[in-house]
Amino acid sequence: MSPVPPPSPWPIPQFKLQVEDLRHHGASLFFENIEPTTALNEATLSVFEWLYTPDTVPCKVKTVLLVLKPMEGVAYTFGTATDKQIHMSLDHIVNSASRARHEIMGVLTHEMVHCYQYNGQGKCPGGLIEGIADWVRLHANLSPPHWKREPGDKWDAGYQRTAYFLDWIEDRYGTGTVRELNEAMKNKEYTDEIFRDATGRKLKKLWKLYRCEFEDEDEPRPSPQLHPAFISGPANPSISSATNE
Repeated sequence: MSPVPPPSPWPIPQFKLQVEDLRHHGASLFFENIEPTTALNEATLSVFEWLYTPDTVPCKVKTVLLVLKPMEGVAYTFGTATDKQIHMSLDHIVNSASRARHEIMGVLTHEMVHCYQYNGQGKCPGGLIEGIADWVRLHANLSPPHWKREPGDKWDAGYQRTAYFLDWIEDRYGTGTVRELNEAMKNKEYTDEIFRDATGRKLKKLWKLYRCEFEDEDEPRPSPQLHPAFISGPANPSISSATNE
């Protein structure tokens, strides 16, 4: 008799699946590329591992229902404190057929973040909500090919723009910084001060530093300047040889 595996340290919810049109090509693609229970479990674990610890993870969510249906857009999430629903577009799956598994897992991971993340008593900017979700997707190695690491006009532009800003913060101020930002929104209203508490710098300064790094990268590197003695050709061939190494 094989040993019983130890219980997971994470509160994995019950997963449910509803498919509104089994004849839709998106449904076929989904089942060709995805084992639903495994996929939902992986998405949930990505959220837990990047935003929480076993001691801090929320335990209220009991069920997550995934609904696959024909609709415009990509996906959305809603629900109560205990029961969540993720609605995902079958049409979007068809549009992503060449990379169906990667895109489905990316979307599921993003939406699963919305099932568990904190929102600062409803005061968190929508761009930060979406940015944290895409940040987890990014760290789960599920970013789509069209994402680009560029700052945009606002720190809370949302989605990948904010995700890459958060990634820069995490890299600069240490692993767990984004987790700390999320945790700071658990029991109190959101304010920009959570960034200073986590990094020691005000949000405006962080955004300025982030943008400055991109501006420095975009500036053309100056061409190397030759000494005047070399402009008309060096007199000593050995010097020329050394310069060209």
